[in-house]
Amino acid sequence: MNLSFDLTSLREGYLAGHYTVSDIVRETLSRIKSGDSKIWICVDTEERLLAQATELESKSADELPLYGIPFAVKDNIDVAQLPTTAACPDYLYFAGSDSTVVAQLRAAGAIPIGKTNLDQFATGLVGVRSPYGVPGNAFNPEYIPGGSSSGSAVSVALGQVSFALGTDTAGSGRVPACFNNLIGLKPSRGLLSNTGLVPACKSLDCISIFALNASDAQTALHSAASFDPSDSYSRAYPRNLESPRRTFRDGMTFGVPSPEQLQFFGDEDYLNLYLEAVKRLEALGFKKQVIDFSPFLAAARLLYEGPWVAERYWAIQDLIKESPDSLHPTTRAIIEKGIEGTAVDAFDAAYKLQAFRQQVKPLWDEIDFLATPTAGTHYTIEEVEANPIQLNSNLGYYTNFMNLLDLASVAVPTGFTPKQLPFGITVIAPAFHDEKLLAIADKLQDASDLNLGATQFKRHSALAHAPCDSSPIAVCGAHMSGLPLNHQLTNLGATFNRATRTSGTYRLFALPGTTPPKPGIVRDSESGASIELEIWDLPKSQWASFIEQIPPPLGIGNIELEDGSYVKGFSCEAWATTDATEATSLGGWRAYLEAAP
Repeated sequence: MNLSFDLTSLREGYLAGHYTVSDIVRETLSRIKSGDSKIWICVDTEERLLAQATELESKSADELPLYGIPFAVKDNIDVAQLPTTAACPDYLYFAGSDSTVVAQLRAAGAIPIGKTNLDQFATGLVGVRSPYGVPGNAFNPEYIPGGSSSGSAVSVALGQVSFALGTDTAGSGRVPACFNNLIGLKPSRGLLSNTGLVPACKSLDCISIFALNASDAQTALHSAASFDPSDSYSRAYPRNLESPRRTFRDGMTFGVPSPEQLQFFGDEDYLNLYLEAVKRLEALGFKKQVIDFSPFLAAARLLYEGPWVAERYWAIQDLIKESPDSLHPTTRAIIEKGIEGTAVDAFDAAYKLQAFRQQVKPLWDEIDFLATPTAGTHYTIEEVEANPIQLNSNLGYYTNFMNLLDLASVAVPTGFTPKQLPFGITVIAPAFHDEKLLAIADKLQDASDLNLGATQFKRHSALAHAPCDSSPIAVCGAHMSGLPLNHQLTNLGATFNRATRTSGTYRLFALPGTTPPKPGIVRDSESGASIELEIWDLPKSQWASFIEQIPPPLGIGNIELEDGSYVKGFSCEAWATTDATEATSLGGWRAYLEAAP
């Protein structure tokens, strides 16, 4: 089956009836079987996967944003009935339930195919520290695949699955993306729940997403993100956070490290590709500003030179005490150092980190995002095995500071070296600027015009659109981020603009008999209130396609916002609210869903 596994291609095929979910499951298993066995630690059985496919085939593809989409899961994240090893056979256990993120994706229609290889206990950026072997880099097996999420990245790059879950504490979701020509989304810390994740550094860990393009990463993020009370580090997206720099717009300013702060470890090809990527950003209309990168570098050094290594020790303390030989030698050498520090050292590092955060904070008033290389060079497996710790440390030069400074980032492929090895940059902004970064990544990936991963396919469609090609639309219910019909916007190339509210003149109702549950807002100057909204930028060419999907009694009208301006958005015919439950006092559809029995 000569088919791209990007989400748009698969979805169009499902809707057109070209194949079934069972067909795609069989094709996925065929691609895995004919590929590198070291990519996967465990693949679910064909019987169970086909049972999931059959269940999905009884449902509507229109209502599930990830209907029939195969994805991979890094083997430190739980999938029900499958073993979790974290690349350590002696650590193996069978998960009784899905991790929260896998459960969210499964509910959106996606199918977890199996568990992928990794640097043991997610400790490493190289992808070679596993007793299950080294997954071959998708472009040259003599070179490292990147880690720790090695198998996840390679499985997507080779087109075995549509997207994959990784983790990213020090760069594990970005470095493998760079080395395999992928989008690597490291979301804001806490945006994806870590319940069901084997921790590396529990206070810093992020589940990440590898995808063929930014639109696919965005759809997976929206489906997976949710506040999880069972995860003490979970954070809800602050939708009322006002920040003019949080949303995408033309002419944004991006920061680059000063020339003397750039480090390519003697790799002239990567240096040249970075300079080309910066020029490409400028050609897209973004404005460059040189910044002082030293606070980022100083913070990065704390991750492995400070007390956060003790968190890695804490996570596997019983195993390392009782069976230290179960660990990969390099992994053990790194983690065992976690018991050497003192409480005084921990506070010293915490005070230093807070100072670095204070130094960095004013920078975000000057720039909209930072653009750095994702990695400074790309090593062969032989080179890494000869000098495992130092070369791994080199790969963290542009990544290790990220979670310590509470930043979001997206790794973006931008070019190839003369040896036909991928290169990419990372776009970076403060936490909860994820949507903006995805839009930037999409424009840059579109301008770079590369194939998807290591496949022969090109990008299907762009996510981001210039303002002149799009118009804003206000949504108040099931089309909001992470809710069941949001895919009707994202599949048409719509991008998140901002969260806002109506003027204080609207009433909100839960319409009876709607699937999925839908609200309706009606204007009432006497009894109205301010209702939560999201504004999305929808390409003008897609408005007709979007409106065709709107059922009665809903329609599109003029909605007054809290600042007095008007925007096109969902409205409801008044007659339909006669038997509806009123939710005006709750102030928004999300609050109603949370309060509903």
